[in-house]
Amino acid sequence: MQKTLPKGHKKLLNAWAFYDWANSVYNLTISSAVFPIFWGALTIIRNDQGDIISDTVRFLGYDFNNDSLISYVTALAFLVVSFISPLLSGIADYVGNKKNFLKFFCYLGAVSCIGLYWFSLDYLWFGLLCYFLALIGFWASLVFYNSYLPDIAFPEQQDAISAKGYSLGYIGSVLLLIINLVMILKYEWFGFENEGTPTRLSFVMVGIWWIGFSQYTYYYLPKGNKKDALTSSVVFNGFKELKKVWNALKDNLKLRRYLGAFFVYSMAVQTIMLIATYFGIEELDWGEQNATTGLIISILLIQLVAVLGAILTSKASSKFGNIKTLITVNIIWIGICIYAYTITTPFQFYIAAAIVGMVMGGIQALSRSTYSKFLPKETIDTASYFSFYDVAEKIGIVIGMFSYGIVAQIMGSVRYSILFLILFFAVGLILLFRVPRQKE
Repeated sequence: MQKTLPKGHKKLLNAWAFYDWANSVYNLTISSAVFPIFWGALTIIRNDQGDIISDTVRFLGYDFNNDSLISYVTALAFLVVSFISPLLSGIADYVGNKKNFLKFFCYLGAVSCIGLYWFSLDYLWFGLLCYFLALIGFWASLVFYNSYLPDIAFPEQQDAISAKGYSLGYIGSVLLLIINLVMILKYEWFGFENEGTPTRLSFVMVGIWWIGFSQYTYYYLPKGNKKDALTSSVVFNGFKELKKVWNALKDNLKLRRYLGAFFVYSMAVQTIMLIATYFGIEELDWGEQNATTGLIISILLIQLVAVLGAILTSKASSKFGNIKTLITVNIIWIGICIYAYTITTPFQFYIAAAIVGMVMGGIQALSRSTYSKFLPKETIDTASYFSFYDVAEKIGIVIGMFSYGIVAQIMGSVRYSILFLILFFAVGLILLFRVPRQKE
């Protein structure tokens, strides 16, 4: 039996951070890269010239635009996550073995990823259920994973080990994506007849990677420190904390107005991040170029540029102030939406991807740090405020994804959905201008 390591121990910190290496493959392969391409190949019928004949999917007796259907399922999953997150937060610090909760949602997500291997239009309900449960497993496991940080690291260690986890996650996810990409594009090297089987195997590899590498984390993590009996008041404590923050916002004009602006423009930002690949599959003429390669290159480009974008945005905010910088970034986002409506070629998509990466990393990092700056100076329980922030962000995703799906369904093209998202950025801009401009 592994001896429990003391708080702050190097092995314990590294084991915690390594869970990022284990689970980040879901975000890159399932959310962003391979699955969206697989979904497009499965649901879009093209003629010999590559023109789309049909992108309609029949599900539960109704016909859906393929992008609309996947956006509805995604929105529904995030709706569930936004509801259960406060419940899970409420019990995270009170159960005697929260490691079991972390394992449960990890295994739920990973096994659901493996289940995507059998995704087919004949049993669409099963495939969409696996996609739905994988998303819930990933996000719910993060609640318990994040709650371990103050248990295993001292305050002066937390920033560094959190950053290490992020770095490990990026490296691990990119590594597996490259392996999957080689399997898919060079399928004949591995004895496959086409790219269908290696594409499905990439989902299995995500699940195995997630489960396998997380064992190192579980080996060293403590079970959890039981603080109290698990009563109904403890279970619903997360919702009580959210209500406290809501009431506190009434007396904080600056924070209230900023949070309103963030809630609105974040709907559009998160939606674009989730649907970018689907847009590239359906709306671009890839010609003789391999669409899979092009789209994955675009995703890697976005991730690489996002790091630079976060640095540049941070420098801009130091010079011009957070709110002014956020206003500028939102204006750039509006320009991106207008440009995206017009693009038809892969080269134009690469340009859009580079610009998206630049402002994506910047707006995410700056939004969170601005929120942190605007918290009341006397605030001790910052966890409740950030729980409120996370729930607001997830509810925003729900509204954004449903809006995107509805517009695509009505108009018959996702291009109009991209234009519609300008409305969210415009309202967010107006609300940002209303944030009081004293000290930031």
